[in-house]
Amino acid sequence: MIVLSLFTLLILKHFIIDFPAQTPYQWMNKGTYGHPGGILHAGLHGIGTFLCFALFFVTPFALIVGVLDMVVHYHVDWVKMNINKKYGWKADAHPEFWILLGLDQLAHYLTYVALIALAL
Repeated sequence: MIVLSLFTLLILKHFIIDFPAQTPYQWMNKGTYGHPGGILHAGLHGIGTFLCFALFFVTPFALIVGVLDMVVHYHVDWVKMNINKKYGWKADAHPEFWILLGLDQLAHYLTYVALIALAL
């Protein structure tokens, strides 16, 4: 039951931080390596993941998992943004944009699967 509860919390956290809570400052700058906007976005994911894991596991482990998620999330988003930029894919004109967005989301969810596996 812990696995299902944790995965559900991570998915909810992911939706909130990736969509309604993400500001233009974050999404406009995720493609520039080291930009504070992308770091902020990934950092919010790391904090959210830490909080989700802290409900079920000891704080030091939850902190490590939060940092791992931040680092992976940052790089997945950076790659996605740079592929879109390289090929000029736009939401209103290129189906590849949506496929890449789906791959981005899949990579994030598989990261949660890996982090939960690490916890077990």
